[in-house]
Amino acid sequence: MPRRTLAFVIFAVVVAAACVRLGFWQLSRLGERRALNATIAARLEAPAAPWDEVTRDSASARYRRVQLTGRYDYARELVLTSRARNGAPGVYVLTPLAVAGSPSVLVNRGWAYAADGMSIDLSKWNEGDSATVDGFLEAYVPAGGMVSTPSQPRGVRHLVRDSIEQRLGERVAPFLVVQRLGRDQRDSLTHLVRVEPPPMNEGSHRSYAIQWFAFALIALVGAAVVARRGPGGDAAR
Repeated sequence: MPRRTLAFVIFAVVVAAACVRLGFWQLSRLGERRALNATIAARLEAPAAPWDEVTRDSASARYRRVQLTGRYDYARELVLTSRARNGAPGVYVLTPLAVAGSPSVLVNRGWAYAADGMSIDLSKWNEGDSATVDGFLEAYVPAGGMVSTPSQPRGVRHLVRDSIEQRLGERVAPFLVVQRLGRDQRDSLTHLVRVEPPPMNEGSHRSYAIQWFAFALIALVGAAVVARRGPGGDAAR
């Protein structure tokens, strides 16, 4: 076999091996995604538990169901801006809930339509002062870029705990609560639309794995075709 042909075959085999490795890596990611989905589903389907119980282990607290009783502080509400729903612009309404014996817990009470994705009349969405909140825990995010919205005094772009504490002037609990139950949501013009957990799909890992295995096959077939050809370019007889 000519040296150039041998070099090409070796290169094709190396490429095929790398593609196979990437394919199995995507299958591994698919397995991790399925395991995570199963964990989230189990937490969301479990009965609601008291705050102290679900936050005891911060590593496993996210998406745990919790039930809290307290008093809403509407005077210090915030809105998480630019939250689309079914293609419509809107915001999430974030209301501090004063809980006995604990820092205030920020509650994502739901989505409201806002034509500019920032501005709403918050007084329209009050749900009474005393409240029992049934929802799931969500984590704050690391700081990333500008958090405040200059054109909206109560607007925030990201759920960054330190920045929200500065806006509220007090400490808040280490997790926020996404409220799920309460209020008929059939009419989004009169009721906040509760926020659902993220979709638990499998992502694109399976299709990516198939693509990588296909690339490996193409590389091997190409190497075999080149190897069968003689120095003149015709297939060996």
